[in-house]
Amino acid sequence: MFRIPRQFSDLCSLVLLAVVLFSSVTASAESKTIARCGEGWLENVDGYLVLHLKGTHYEMGYQQGVLLKESIRKNMYTLLNDKGDTTLVDLGLVKLKPRQAIETIVQIQKPYTPQKYLEEMKGLAAGAEIAFEDVRATNFIPEMFHCSGFSIANSATKDGTLYHGRVLDYACDWGLQDHAVLVVAEPKGGIPFVNVSYAGFIGSVTGMNMKSVSIGEMGGRGLGHWSGVPMAFLVREVLETAKDLDEAIAVFRDNYRTCEYYYVIADGKTNRAVGMATSWEKMELIQPGEAHPLLPNAVKDAALLSAGDRYQELSKRVKQGHGSFTAESAIKLMSRPVAMKSNLHNVLFEPKSTKLWVANASSDGSPAANQKYYGFQLSELLKRTPDANAPVYPMPANQSVTQKTK
Repeated sequence: MFRIPRQFSDLCSLVLLAVVLFSSVTASAESKTIARCGEGWLENVDGYLVLHLKGTHYEMGYQQGVLLKESIRKNMYTLLNDKGDTTLVDLGLVKLKPRQAIETIVQIQKPYTPQKYLEEMKGLAAGAEIAFEDVRATNFIPEMFHCSGFSIANSATKDGTLYHGRVLDYACDWGLQDHAVLVVAEPKGGIPFVNVSYAGFIGSVTGMNMKSVSIGEMGGRGLGHWSGVPMAFLVREVLETAKDLDEAIAVFRDNYRTCEYYYVIADGKTNRAVGMATSWEKMELIQPGEAHPLLPNAVKDAALLSAGDRYQELSKRVKQGHGSFTAESAIKLMSRPVAMKSNLHNVLFEPKSTKLWVANASSDGSPAANQKYYGFQLSELLKRTPDANAPVYPMPANQSVTQKTK
């Protein structure tokens, strides 16, 4: 049975529907190349950091480590030290602090973590000149947090175009928004993709690839069930390998999973989208327009997954605007109170064209829904080239990519 866990109902909302977006992607925004490293480079586009990575997983990790070194160090120090007294996992009589919980998860998930992602974390550690153990610990933090998103198409929109929105609600007080970065990755042998992320993270909770497949995550219950592939690496695997919706679903079906998570996955090539509920023991698909005892307000060509008053508000908005959504009304679907006070980032994807619009919480914690949206297009970002006069950091001559990671 598909459930929206009560204890997380104040943290997450997940929506599936379709709206038309006519606002143009920022094509003429000011940009400046900050630095280069191997085939990777960092630029500032209209005030938003865009990190271009290309090569093997180790090379991409090293490029991120070098190009975002100071931001990675500050971000990891906050997550692993400043927040060290926060109880992240409460298992009855056992209350785990961040590093305790993370190291426990790392050991459980060791057999399930793809080697290529360990290599990428190893490269990141080398590039940023920090301990691999700290990089690994930071990248397992998403296993303890749980969030939201939405996707949309056909009769629910003005012209039938599919759009996928994602609302991420958590930890604005942790300062992640100060280290926001849009990662444009070209993995060797994989599908190019964009990852809405933060300095030091290689996994994903929000992204889209050049095959017009987009994905967003939200969480549920089941903390403690960690014997599987880390959630953020499953999402990353979809971005790197899935050519269509069915292949994206298969990533979750064919791998060992962990705690309860809910996903929206969309395919702009076919105008198909699905809501998905997964845990360590089951997997269920929720189709657009499908009613459910806990989700009674079914709307044609829309799958609305949320909880409590936010679900009621969301379904009301969709019914009122059904068939006539525009750019403004699409963004308003992600506004408060559908987005919470802890709204860390909002993203609206147009998978068919590979366009996306991104907003992040402000430094003082004001919700992303209240901030500026930055427009990008993945196909255009992949065509960009760095300024040849920008500073260059060398790639290491010898990369021990085959060396076994601890």
